[in-house]
Amino acid sequence: MDRKPKRRTRERIIETSLRLFNDFGEPNVTTTVIADEMNISPGNLYYHFHNKDEILESIFAVFEREIEDTLAAPTRRPADVEDIWLFLHLLFEQIWKYRFFYRDLNDLLTRNRLLEIHFRQILAHKVRTATTLCEGLVLAGAMRASSDELRALATNMTVIATYWLSYEYACDPRGKLESGRIGRGVYQVMAMLSPFLVGESKGLLDRLSKEYLAP
Repeated sequence: MDRKPKRRTRERIIETSLRLFNDFGEPNVTTTVIADEMNISPGNLYYHFHNKDEILESIFAVFEREIEDTLAAPTRRPADVEDIWLFLHLLFEQIWKYRFFYRDLNDLLTRNRLLEIHFRQILAHKVRTATTLCEGLVLAGAMRASSDELRALATNMTVIATYWLSYEYACDPRGKLESGRIGRGVYQVMAMLSPFLVGESKGLLDRLSKEYLAP
């Protein structure tokens, strides 16, 4: 049986850093902590990354590529309510995978110019995707909303999706932040659509909500 090749040290540093940043928060993890966790010398780590910002930006590059692909997917064809629900689950899974970016967002953007610029672009893409999804529902007759209402709705959906984990953390800062909490975020985003839906789409959302919230 062929043996799997060992992961390169650089890849291991990125994987370990992501796990530690997610578990403890990026500001609380130093390069020394990362090296200790990997049982390598600080010099070995610095051979691959000169400082923590370089590690951070390498993780962000992967995150940005993955989330941009996720955001582009639902605009390739008209989506119904169930498609949007599934899309939001996929989006929140991406957010959970890189949750430290969202939990530590304001601090990171203040300190890192590259993240500031690129995260702004991600937010704009979120708004565009939400707008396209809502416009599709309106064109299909599944939703009634004015242009102003659509713009506000798309922005509000983006705000909830972006800051839901921060809200969950603020509600219980000493509790364990578990992946199950992202499902409540999906529900809250979908609840924004409910007052605007009509006919079968509103009934479908109500059924999905009841199934999701059932004990």
